[in-house]
Amino acid sequence: MTAVELHHGAASDVGLVREVNEDSYLATPPVFVVADGMGGHDGGDVASRIVVEEFGRLATNGYDPEHGAAVIAETLQACQGRIVEYAAAQRARGATGFRAGTTAVVAMLVEDAGTPQWLLANLGDSRAYRFRDGELDQVSVDHSLVQELVDSGAITEADAAVHPERHVITRALGVPEHRNDARADYFLLPLPSAERLLLCSDGVSGMLEAAEIAEILGRLEDPRDAADAVVAAAVAAGGRDNATAVVVDVVGLVRQDAYDAERQRGSLEEKLGALP
Repeated sequence: MTAVELHHGAASDVGLVREVNEDSYLATPPVFVVADGMGGHDGGDVASRIVVEEFGRLATNGYDPEHGAAVIAETLQACQGRIVEYAAAQRARGATGFRAGTTAVVAMLVEDAGTPQWLLANLGDSRAYRFRDGELDQVSVDHSLVQELVDSGAITEADAAVHPERHVITRALGVPEHRNDARADYFLLPLPSAERLLLCSDGVSGMLEAAEIAEILGRLEDPRDAADAVVAAAVAAGGRDNATAVVVDVVGLVRQDAYDAERQRGSLEEKLGALP
């Protein structure tokens, strides 16, 4: 696959209300993840960490870029199995009613017809946005009760923002009530259409208007500064939940022969540096 030069930043904060940060994130090119855990300490935080661990294996060991959707589906299945087993073990030890679950939103570089693309996947209400030419677009679609009500025409987007059940999600990994609906949705994006991506938990999207997020992403060029500022703004707006953001910029494409030569040069330098 043609190598893609990426710059990225990530930030996470427990917020002003919660005692434990149940969010986890992965920012290891070419794999990026935000997972928002549910179930409290030793529940949600463990579940979200399992997601990061499993996707971290792809970042470390590599994957088939031509079969990205299958790779993500298999990885989510592995996450589901581990989380369910973990929760069952806790209940077997006497933790009656123990719950462990998490959302997940993933961005991964894949190859389609010989061209690098972004493949996004989401499960739950953690979101993926793209920012281009000053415009912020939500790519993912929330798996939530209020989103279903909006889609059916029962309520408006404005109603959804203040609905008393706006935090009820309809798909997730792990927790028993969602065990049979852990299916992700997938979105394939050409790189030029998504020069900057934002992955975030609902502690960001639930606290900030789209215009506020767009203003930050448009003002700050460095993705590290942008991720920090998005999370800080969510906390300053009330911080009612854990807030996590991963910002990824596509800087350019690198010819594969040049990329391979650079890797070989780096490997040689490491070997020479290890010599006595």
